[in-house]
Amino acid sequence: MRERKADHIDICVKERIAPDHNYWNDIKLVHEALPEVDYDDIDTSTVFLGRRLELPFMVTAITGGFPGAKRINANIAEACSRMGVGMGVGSQRAALHDIDVDSYTVINDFEVPLKVANLGAPQLISQPGKEPFTDEELAQAREMIGAHVLAIHLNYLQEVVQPEGDKRSVGCFERIRDIARSHPIMVKETGAGISKATAQRLKGIGVRALDVSGMGGTSFSAVEMHRARKAQDRIRERIGETFFDWGIPAPASLCMARVGLPLVASGGIEDGLQAAKALVLGADLAGTANSVLKEAMVSADAVEAKLQEMAEELRVAMMLTGCRQLKQLPDRDHIVTGPTRDWIQRE
Repeated sequence: MRERKADHIDICVKERIAPDHNYWNDIKLVHEALPEVDYDDIDTSTVFLGRRLELPFMVTAITGGFPGAKRINANIAEACSRMGVGMGVGSQRAALHDIDVDSYTVINDFEVPLKVANLGAPQLISQPGKEPFTDEELAQAREMIGAHVLAIHLNYLQEVVQPEGDKRSVGCFERIRDIARSHPIMVKETGAGISKATAQRLKGIGVRALDVSGMGGTSFSAVEMHRARKAQDRIRERIGETFFDWGIPAPASLCMARVGLPLVASGGIEDGLQAAKALVLGADLAGTANSVLKEAMVSADAVEAKLQEMAEELRVAMMLTGCRQLKQLPDRDHIVTGPTRDWIQRE
């Protein structure tokens, strides 16, 4: 498990893991030539699931469970604390097996305003030779980092490409329903998006929020393709290559998932303008991960500098669309172009 997690980080830094097309660039915001907004008065603060944030940003789950992850997560947590933004940790399955627990608990050293625990949906049910997470382990994952929310991640694209992947899914929906009765749950995809029908089903069972994580950012099919290539596993490599760009584009998934739940938009968001576009389309927060990974391997200051850049870009976008507060962004005049238009029009 440690080796796999270390491989993921190495691949994300060194290899091409995202489609060539960034779907957020299909969204164009209409310029307001006379904004009647003073730049210094722009307010980027927000409240998400009862937690006050200084910016509508969240560094979504990246890693944990191997020795190098502690430094990465510490740098992210320190920067998120300074900037007043949310943070999710990587899958805590390793920690529940007592593997590098401190790579997760390091978040407790900082005052992160929104902490999100993280477990995988496939591990909620029995898999061949593996027992599912117990109720006690679910509670342990939250308590481990003092999490305000527990994210259940949907990563079946990754699992079916992995030779060691957990490929059973029957019963996951009912298990999430059970868990939502006891824990504040956010369901997040991991790069392939959430459809309208799935969003409605999840809302109906008491899920508190969704992270759409659509296609356009890190493709875990691509990540596993590179792992398979290294292992000379031709079949898994071919499957990873075939499904490299599988999924619902992130902006389209965001539009589909507007069913009345708080939304995190992630999947290829690289800057503050793209974050503004996500908020225009109805997101409550913009999530980013790989765009801060290289900085997180350097220092907390480097991560903070990246988040500062995104914050300033967001403020500029708000100024140029005539918005003093975030609540003015939704439904601001915009144009949808390219392949994203085709996806949205089908709705």
